[in-house]
Amino acid sequence: MTPDIKICGLKTEEALAAALAGGASHVGFIFFPKSPRNIAANEAGRLRQAALGRAKAVAVTVDADDATLDAIVAAMAPDMLQLHGSETPGRVAAVKARYGLPVMKAFSIRDAADLAAIGPYRGVADLFLFDAKPPRGAELPGGNGVPFDWRVLAALDPGVDYMLSGGLNADNIGEALRLVSPAGIDISSGVESAPGVKDVALIEAFFRAVRVAGKKSAA
Repeated sequence: MTPDIKICGLKTEEALAAALAGGASHVGFIFFPKSPRNIAANEAGRLRQAALGRAKAVAVTVDADDATLDAIVAAMAPDMLQLHGSETPGRVAAVKARYGLPVMKAFSIRDAADLAAIGPYRGVADLFLFDAKPPRGAELPGGNGVPFDWRVLAALDPGVDYMLSGGLNADNIGEALRLVSPAGIDISSGVESAPGVKDVALIEAFFRAVRVAGKKSAA
């Protein structure tokens, strides 16, 4: 089964068009001032119009308060919220109830022990995202271009739906999909020519690599 593909950190019409042309199931917009992929809510709202009926628009936030989320939801009308901070299960439940939207909760993973953290969120979050733990001193919780050992996900309950993230690119996605079977793939820095600068050619190459990996797994 071909996994969903989320191209995250979009800021331009050209990059969004490439993501949609490649068949992205999700397109992500990041609302975190420290990130080079940060975007204004009204600009994300304008861009996401092209995705209507084609891909789910995801608003990515980090420990955002209600006022911030209110403004994002009003301006962008996302299909899904991604919480990429230290949000508690109670906060996830409150966000779901407040906006009536599905919520994807991100977790930073280094080894199998880190997977224990998802327990209290099962049945609360609609989907998990597993990213690599940020390098020491990093200011961003994600988008750092570093992978983790995907083999640790073998310890997961098969019933856990998740998106795989962290350091993915056209060169390593085949190996990742050989080792694990995520419901989806999330990529941001792996399709950039510089931090926050999406590269259309890299986006196209990534989709080609995913298709090649899919053909190999079906063979």
